[in-house]
Amino acid sequence: MNTPAPFGKIYLIPVGLGSHTKHEVLPISIQKVIEKTRHYVVENEKNARRFIKKIAPTVPQDDLRIETLNKFTTEIEASAFITPCLEGQDIGVLSDAGCPAVADPGALLVKIAHQKNIEIHPLVGPSSLLLALMGSGLNGQGFCFHGYLPVNKQDRKQQIKKMEFQSFKENQSQIFIETPYRNEALFEDLKNILHPDTLLCVAVDLSLTTEYIKTQSISEWQKNKVKLHKRPCVFIIHKF
Repeated sequence: MNTPAPFGKIYLIPVGLGSHTKHEVLPISIQKVIEKTRHYVVENEKNARRFIKKIAPTVPQDDLRIETLNKFTTEIEASAFITPCLEGQDIGVLSDAGCPAVADPGALLVKIAHQKNIEIHPLVGPSSLLLALMGSGLNGQGFCFHGYLPVNKQDRKQQIKKMEFQSFKENQSQIFIETPYRNEALFEDLKNILHPDTLLCVAVDLSLTTEYIKTQSISEWQKNKVKLHKRPCVFIIHKF
C-alpha cells in the first residue's frame, strides 16, 4: 500500500517596499525559498516574475506556475490555488510590496490552507506598517490599523474624527494608509480636521534610500510642507 505524499508548504514571502529597496532588507532565506519554489499565488503576475528574476535569476521563468489573487478572487477560486500543496508541492505567496496577507491579498489563501492542515511559513521581511510604528515614537503597545479611509470626503472626515477620539479614549495609536496619488489630499484633511495637539507620524518610502519619518503635532505640521505625491506612505495619529 502506497503512503500518501506529504503536503507541500505555503511560504509567505515579503517583497521590497520599492524599486530602490536596500539589498540587505531582504534576507538570504527568501532567496533560498524562491530558488526551490515553482508554484506561486501573487497579487500581480508581471511584478512577481520581475521580483523572482531579481532575487533568483537562475530560476527558469517558463517553469513557474502563477495564479493571481486579489480582492476579486472568490473563496472557490482560492481553494483551487491550494492544489499544488495537496500534491506535495510548495507554494510561494507574493504581494506587490511588503508582507503578503497584511494590508495586501493573501489572508484568504492562508485561511483555506489552515482548514486543510497545510503548514504556513511566514518569512522575515519589511512591513511598512510595523516599520512606521517602530519609527513613530507613538504607542507600540496599543494600536489599530484601519487600512484605507473612505474616499467620500464627508465619510473620511467622520472616520478621522472617530479615530482621533478612539486614540484619546483607548490610548491607542491609529494607523492607516492611502493610495499614493491621494496622499497629499489626505494629509491636508488631517491638518484641517485633527486637533492642533494631536500627534501625526508621516512615514514615507520606508526601507528605501529616500526614507522619511517624522512625528509632530498638527500645529507643527501646518507650518511645514512635505512632498507625498505618489510615494508609499503610512500615517499614524495619537491624541493624548
